[in-house]
Amino acid sequence: MGRRGPPPKPTALRLLQGNPAKRPLNDAEPKPTKSLPRCPDWLPANAKSEWKRVARLLRQLGLLTCADADALTVYCQLYARWRAAEEFLAKHGEVYPLRDDKGQVRYMQAFPQVSIARQLAQLVRCYQQEFGLTPSARSRVRVETPSAPSALERFLARKDA
Repeated sequence: MGRRGPPPKPTALRLLQGNPAKRPLNDAEPKPTKSLPRCPDWLPANAKSEWKRVARLLRQLGLLTCADADALTVYCQLYARWRAAEEFLAKHGEVYPLRDDKGQVRYMQAFPQVSIARQLAQLVRCYQQEFGLTPSARSRVRVETPSAPSALERFLARKDA
């Protein structure tokens, strides 16, 4: 049986949001190295360009680690497939005529890419939310600029060293 409820947010996102639920943070959460994972060579060109764009944004937010490579790869692959389906629909339209034996149009049939694009758009949005890349996900993130340490903080930092 699967876990109940929504998946927990990463601690980094909760900290950026100011921990609005005021629940205790997981002190034992694994903290992978914040680094830029290498883009897989086998990704198509559209996916590679999305990787570069998103990886730069996530690195600026401090949300990208070496452990995120697979999730980012899946997101970029889904994005490339969604974009290919949308390009097909832009070129050919959403429907095509189905004709009877006499050549008369019986009805208009939707291209399979209509359903494919819709399903992929939902998956892409889910991954974007996981990475904090949608407007609603960003609206919940609060980034505070670090203030200069006080005299007491500087003194305590020297004492610990």
